[in-house]
Amino acid sequence: MTRPDPERIPDSRTAALPRRAVALGGGSGLPAVLRGLRGLVASGEMADLTGVVAMSDDGGSSGRLRRVRGLPPPGDVRNCLVALSEDEHLLAGLFKHRYDGDGELAGHNLGNLILAALAEQTGSFLKAVEVSSRVLRTTGRILPVTTEDVSLIADLEDGSRLTGESLIGPCMKRIRQVSLRPASARPTPGVIEAILEADLVVIGPGSLFTSVMPTVVLEGVGRALCETRAVRVFVANLVSERGESSGLDLKDHLRILETHAGGRTVDVILVHDGAIGAGTLRRYEEEGAVPLALREEMFDGRRVLHHDLLAPGPKLRHDPGATAQALVAAWRACSATGQGS
Repeated sequence: MTRPDPERIPDSRTAALPRRAVALGGGSGLPAVLRGLRGLVASGEMADLTGVVAMSDDGGSSGRLRRVRGLPPPGDVRNCLVALSEDEHLLAGLFKHRYDGDGELAGHNLGNLILAALAEQTGSFLKAVEVSSRVLRTTGRILPVTTEDVSLIADLEDGSRLTGESLIGPCMKRIRQVSLRPASARPTPGVIEAILEADLVVIGPGSLFTSVMPTVVLEGVGRALCETRAVRVFVANLVSERGESSGLDLKDHLRILETHAGGRTVDVILVHDGAIGAGTLRRYEEEGAVPLALREEMFDGRRVLHHDLLAPGPKLRHDPGATAQALVAAWRACSATGQGS
């Protein structure tokens, strides 16, 4: 991992930027956050950046490798490694390559296969991640939230239960709570310490029950989020999602997050405030997705900050640079009043 010169790292008591940041989640949301904050570490303005990645994926290439090779799912870890890579257009491009066609390799991602091979060679998935970080020259650190074989469990309000992220995501029934099995699964060494020592903790964006919650509900992580003195920012999704979070507004998202974490874990809610193209908005609404908004400046004692976070393009995604700028603004706003410390 590339680290900045210590002499260029500002003192967290007087710095205009947080020295240590931790971001939790999965899917496409976490890589966007990491990609945006990467530049601050590379420039020496931030000392350390850690991505804590959900490890309950059981679909696609990751799911196949879990079932066939007995390995942790590599997909979200791979995406985060690429996001922190010094140059996403060279070796990182190989990690993103996906095989098409109908053969045995069809649907597999080369980066997933590389991580799987390194895990088998070194005897450790965590070592595979470390080696890949060196190869890709990542600016920051990636930690799977756990390296144990875990499954996501959803208890529904109708009393039924679903097992597996791939079934929970598209579920149209209201979810009461999610958990990991086995409940005894432990965090990867360094995860809890990173959260407790951070100046800034970022939660989300991402699918509420299948990207964010699988990190929060792991034993010890929720407690660390409650106890850390960091400024804790919840990055809201741009729109609601058909399936797992259908019918939930942003206040519901916050309530569900903190219920699963076991206490207050958010100081700032970061919300998109900007135009969405009419055609794009109509397409998402046809799929049952509507913008998530919170117009208040304060909600239940927390700051609500509004920024234009939308990336250009036909899909609704967080812009890495805009999101990083907004996260710094959130940290400064709370640091000025002593909140989060």
